[in-house]
Amino acid sequence: MTGTPTSGGPVAPAQPAPPAQPRTAEPAGRRDQEPSRWNETVREIMSGSVVISILAVVLALVVGAILIAATDPAVQHASSYFFARPGDTFSAIWSSVSNAYVSMFQGAIYNFRRPSFAAGIRPLTETLTFATPLIVSGLGVALAFRVGLFNIGGQGQLLIAAAASAWVGFSFSLPPVVHLVLAVLAGIVGGAIWAGIVGLLKARTGAHEVIVTIMLNYIAFYLISYMLRTQGLLQAPGSSNPKAPPVHANAVFPPLFGDQYNVTWAFVLVIAATVVVWWLINRSGLGFRFRAVGENPNAARVAGINVKNVYVYAMLIAGGLVGIAGASQALGVFPQGISSGVDAGIGFDAITVALLGRSRPGGVFIAGLLFGALKAGGYTIQAANDIPIDIVLILQSLIVLFVAAPPLVRAIFRLPAPGTSPRRPRPIVTKEVEAK
Repeated sequence: MTGTPTSGGPVAPAQPAPPAQPRTAEPAGRRDQEPSRWNETVREIMSGSVVISILAVVLALVVGAILIAATDPAVQHASSYFFARPGDTFSAIWSSVSNAYVSMFQGAIYNFRRPSFAAGIRPLTETLTFATPLIVSGLGVALAFRVGLFNIGGQGQLLIAAAASAWVGFSFSLPPVVHLVLAVLAGIVGGAIWAGIVGLLKARTGAHEVIVTIMLNYIAFYLISYMLRTQGLLQAPGSSNPKAPPVHANAVFPPLFGDQYNVTWAFVLVIAATVVVWWLINRSGLGFRFRAVGENPNAARVAGINVKNVYVYAMLIAGGLVGIAGASQALGVFPQGISSGVDAGIGFDAITVALLGRSRPGGVFIAGLLFGALKAGGYTIQAANDIPIDIVLILQSLIVLFVAAPPLVRAIFRLPAPGTSPRRPRPIVTKEVEAK
């Protein structure tokens, strides 16, 4: 039929059916279309800097394991007949790597072969001893980083601070607590003055802090070397060796857990310095100015912040923190007399610690403990497994490499980039055709 009859009228033509409209398939639920809060939280954690730092350490250990296995004579011998007996090669690799890292653990954390707990825990105290100057000098470098300054002068600041602390330590005879406090303050002031020169030149002349700090490192090294060879300055009386006199017993950091361990009360001072730096950066008005200048000095200047003064204050405080490291070296590690090698490479290792800690006080503290463990365990690796100590230096370098290249770590572990959100599923568009 072509129409519908009506009473008393002609047949009306049929109306054509409207065309089928595309219809969007409704999702089963909103949870299927939008990411849940838990997924977003996990994504933020996995794209954060903390995870990147942890995975950088893991990658460094993996690459270090490859180098340890490649340099092991037993592995090299087993690999010569790999296709005949491949199991021997894998067994040698496992034995080499596992023995090396077990030795590192026993040299840095706890040695299960010791007869008592007091003797077994000694490696941990050695880690704390190595970490003490690394943490506080890393805080000095990290504080400058937060202000946008590259403090590469940790070596010079530490040398000047150690010389100042040692001079006060052996030149006077004062009551126990007073003498130690004055010697530590002398180191803080020495490091602050040496770093303050950099801040002042940066603020008044616009000199680049990297060049100035590097040049001041050379000046400090040769200045201290000259003073250690000159009678009446730092050289011990009647000695021809470039070495300072022993520090008075009242100015020496006392042991923290007894004479059987090397860790001193300087570690407690480092913990206090970490808390103070955290409060300074995150809770004080000066710290707000530091962060503002570090983010954008031009915007901070427009907002009324005296950027030049901030540079000077930041370098003074950073140098004072490195000065604590110098005081701990002179009064805790080398109380028998400092030499020109008192810095022990700490000034440059502090840069690595600050980078690994992402310039955050808590992160720097953990990074300092990690590098202290690497230093303490490195000697055990060398002694127990005949592995070159350079492997530990390679591990440190690899950690810095991976920390400085977050996109590489994200690409290896397929981590999301920060600030991105997961893609939402696209709706399915279908056409419904009605049968006639």
